[in-house]
Amino acid sequence: MQNLKMLKANKQSFILSLVMILFTTANAQESNNVNYSLRQSIDYAIKNSPNYLNSELDLKNAEYRKKEITGLGLPQVSGSVDLKNYLELPTQLLPGQFFGAPAGTYIPVRFGTKYNSTAGINASQLIFSSDYIFGLKASTEFINLSKISVTRSKAELVSQVSKAYYTVIINRDRIKLLDANVVRLKKILDDTKAFNKQGFAELIDVERLEVQYNNLTTEKDKTVRLIGLSETVLKFQMGYKLSDPIILSDSLNINTDTFEELSSSKIDITKRPDYQLLKAQQSLLDIDVKRLKWGYMPTLAAYGAYQYNAQREKFDFLDTEQQWFKIALIGATLNLTIFDGFQRHNKIQQAKISSLKNLNTIKAIEQAGELEATVASITYNNAYQSVLVQKKNMVLAQHVYDVAQKKYQGGVGTSLEIVNAETSLKEAQTNYYNAVYDMLIAKIDYQKAIGTLTK
Repeated sequence: MQNLKMLKANKQSFILSLVMILFTTANAQESNNVNYSLRQSIDYAIKNSPNYLNSELDLKNAEYRKKEITGLGLPQVSGSVDLKNYLELPTQLLPGQFFGAPAGTYIPVRFGTKYNSTAGINASQLIFSSDYIFGLKASTEFINLSKISVTRSKAELVSQVSKAYYTVIINRDRIKLLDANVVRLKKILDDTKAFNKQGFAELIDVERLEVQYNNLTTEKDKTVRLIGLSETVLKFQMGYKLSDPIILSDSLNINTDTFEELSSSKIDITKRPDYQLLKAQQSLLDIDVKRLKWGYMPTLAAYGAYQYNAQREKFDFLDTEQQWFKIALIGATLNLTIFDGFQRHNKIQQAKISSLKNLNTIKAIEQAGELEATVASITYNNAYQSVLVQKKNMVLAQHVYDVAQKKYQGGVGTSLEIVNAETSLKEAQTNYYNAVYDMLIAKIDYQKAIGTLTK
């Protein structure tokens, strides 16, 4: 029976351990995911980018700030206990004539008890305050402003991550073409060396091809290092640990058949987060002007207190047989500024000037937004046309290179033709990928300029 119990216990322990292992393995596989599409990279950045997370924290802070201001209009209740031990009793001066002394003289008298204690509750309630009313309005607008700041931070983050992601995949495609070019040129170089040894090729042909081969391998090495740098920049923008590996699952797929020319004639500037931010700021400035104008109104608050007071010659406040004396009161305070040396008037003028300056900034951002969208659309349209041209040039350069290679291998071409064809091919490839990059970046800038990047 004892063995049977031990067998069951061991079986349960084994099952529990197996479940824990499987659970841990699943979590590890999920946390170690290194494959990221562009969308996944953006989602990861939104969850991990310090700058974006700070903008969300600013929003939470604004919400708590509004609650704090709201609390000023609720009843304020506090309790207090005060205990005094008079080492020396206070002295009062009484008129001397009370005791038969000449008029105009005073007799010092010390009276009171050594110990005094007061315990009670105080309460107050704000009844009317223009600062409180407009403070509530301002806190609501500040929350709206913080939300817009989050949207702007998100748009900026999407732009940065997208540009870094495109840089990596473009360089990754470039390295594929460079690898193919290196392999082709290496074969021609090796064949030429063999022909030179057999006396069918001159040494200058070998040297010319070797120079071109060295330049091409150097270009490849630079591109490889550039990919590593681009990945590091992408990790930084994502908030990704720089030492961890990352694999980009998206590929560069440029479909020129779906081209749609971008236009700057139908721009809705109100969708831009920075424009919305300035409008929210304008609301805050207008509220501040009204707050200062209403500041001439009085402030009214009610208060009350309920206390017990005791005076003792001995420290026996806990003695229930000793008497405590009640103190209860209610009251109200009305504060009204009669003359402040025109301080508030000058503050109002300053607030108005700040409001006018912000209006001018709004006009400037309207013009800047239209300019940015116009530049981005023209850049995109030009880049697209350049992509079409450079794609044709790349095909033609490849054909010229293939023909030069066949002629050289057939003994009717020269190594100089191979070198020139290789240079033209590499230049065409570089121009093509530069045009692709310009087109993708211009599309991002255009979407950012019209406020649709995060939608």
